[in-house]
Amino acid sequence: MLIFGMSGFDFNLLTKGGPMMLVIMLMAAVAIVLFIERALYLHKAQIQSKAFLNGIKNTLERRRLVEALTICEETPGPVASVVKAALMHAGQPPEKLRFAVQEAAVVEIPSLERRLGALAAIGQVAPLVGLLGTLFGMIMTFHAFMQGAENATATALSNGLWQALVVTAASLMLTIPVHLAHHFLTGRVRALTRDIEWAANEIMQYLETEYKGRGVEEEKPEGLKS
Repeated sequence: MLIFGMSGFDFNLLTKGGPMMLVIMLMAAVAIVLFIERALYLHKAQIQSKAFLNGIKNTLERRRLVEALTICEETPGPVASVVKAALMHAGQPPEKLRFAVQEAAVVEIPSLERRLGALAAIGQVAPLVGLLGTLFGMIMTFHAFMQGAENATATALSNGLWQALVVTAASLMLTIPVHLAHHFLTGRVRALTRDIEWAANEIMQYLETEYKGRGVEEEKPEGLKS
């Protein structure tokens, strides 16, 4: 019997994988939830950083600091949070400005990397779970052989071999997409981190050069989160 036939996947084969198949299926469910949650979070956090920052600069050129802060409040993602931290300290000494931006980045970047470690752990542990299931299957095979001796039936021997083969294949079928998913999400995090660093440098340079010395004609609004 083949796993894949003309009618597709034979789900009855999953029952031949033994108890470790339950562990692999649970890990697969957790991996799917983690990937969907992280993918949606990172997609929401991704914005057009250059267009956003140009809009902030244009607003500041019209002396509308409150409006610029409001735009940051209404824009999702870590880039807007870092730019907002810089605007909240506009006109202050460069040391305080840079400290505020760095502090905001330290808060935002770990939130992007959250749960990626759990996804990577699933990809690393899944082959070990498959190996353990394979060993259980081989133990069952030798146990059946020793119990039946010459009279050991083909069914008794094949059950252990089925478990060894199915659980190994299932663990590899889980490991490969999980590694690809982790690589994809890590790439998104790197891209967002680069956007944060670029936006932070751009807004600090703008506030320290073009914006510096003009004075702040509007008071910073109360109630905005720092």
